[in-house]
Amino acid sequence: MGELSLSSLIYYSFASKFQRMNLKEIFTITLILFSVIDVIGSIPFIILIRQREGRIYAERATIISAALMISFLFLGQSILNLFGLDIGSFAVAGSIVMFIIAIEMILGITLIQDDPNARGTGSIVPLAFPLIAGAGTLTTILSLRAVYDEVNILIGIVLNLIIVYVVLRFSTYLEQKIGKSGFAVLRRVFGVILLSIAVKIFKANAFTI
Repeated sequence: MGELSLSSLIYYSFASKFQRMNLKEIFTITLILFSVIDVIGSIPFIILIRQREGRIYAERATIISAALMISFLFLGQSILNLFGLDIGSFAVAGSIVMFIIAIEMILGITLIQDDPNARGTGSIVPLAFPLIAGAGTLTTILSLRAVYDEVNILIGIVLNLIIVYVVLRFSTYLEQKIGKSGFAVLRRVFGVILLSIAVKIFKANAFTI
């Protein structure tokens, strides 16, 4: 009877999560994270790391990025509580960071500086962090929690990690096929989309603090 109850509990838990899935939200979240991570626009830097390190460990970089992003999704609120902050305030701060990243993508400038000479294994630092799961990505994930369901955010994260893995595995091939001008166009298009989403998140939370 105990086993049946446990099985039923697990079943209803999964059923509840499945019911909360929303394809529109998943698509929006995936697009937001794709724009913020900007793994396509980072291919030239990925190539540079490959040349410097000899190879890219796509699996290692993806797993470490997943651990950082998923941990921040579920523990980020606890971290905020530790500092006496609420998710609305963090969402506003996150939307400002997203706004700055969007401006960088559209104008082709660098406003947020990461250290490209950070010491350590190239597939971990600076590839997994801060290139993939950097401050902008982690801030965005917590900002999304103020607007979207955790299940949909988790799915969006997983979908982006699949994209990240594919790009890391085939970065040289993609660079040859798309070309520098193609990357420049994609970067600006996603920049405009990200800018619009940043404004939406700011409007949704700025007047509720």
